[in-house]
Amino acid sequence: MVFQGEVLSIGALLERAQAAPAHEPDRHVGVRHTAADNALRCAELVTAGESLDACWRFGVLQTLDDYTSTLRRGGAALAALVFTAVPASTGSDEVDAAFAALADHLAERDGWPVPGWALDPARRADGWYPAVPDTWRAEAERDSPRAFTQRGIFITARSLNRA
Repeated sequence: MVFQGEVLSIGALLERAQAAPAHEPDRHVGVRHTAADNALRCAELVTAGESLDACWRFGVLQTLDDYTSTLRRGGAALAALVFTAVPASTGSDEVDAAFAALADHLAERDGWPVPGWALDPARRADGWYPAVPDTWRAEAERDSPRAFTQRGIFITARSLNRA
């Protein structure tokens, strides 16, 4: 099969994008997944003997993906609902602290109130570097967002970057 479409310049693509009507978020869909849902999955991983890095990926970063999707679809007020329900303990202080740090970080970044459960001082780790290799620990200590360092979690500036 041979391509038969039109190849546009970057300038033409930008013009089309600027001429297109503004995207209106679809608020009626609601929240599909929550931090509380993902914390339950992490508790299962911890019980099964999976690593805390697995909980970071499949729980905390999954929550970030769920939040980002909801934010794009319905704005900050809707996305904040991802963190409304209190996540039950996962069985790991580190992961519990990471859920709280993520909620605090996103609330500060996007301008919504930090949920009360995320301010619980018991949600704290003792120097956890989730998925951060030893060679990048100094960078994580220097660059970790306030919400994470305050809870004893150190991540690099790239740790929350998603594709």
